[in-house]
Amino acid sequence: MTFLLWIIAVVLVVAGVVSLLRGRLLWGIVLILVGLLVGPGGVSIFNV
Repeated sequence: MTFLLWIIAVVLVVAGVVSLLRGRLLWGIVLILVGLLVGPGGVSIFNV
């Protein structure tokens, strides 16, 4: 489960960076923040 969350978080952060590079600032920031919240790190929303 942790590996799956890590993969989802990486995909979301990469999509956020790509959105930032394409000029969609707000969407990029949202994707990066969601990626950080989903990730298996210390800020994961699934570690409650």
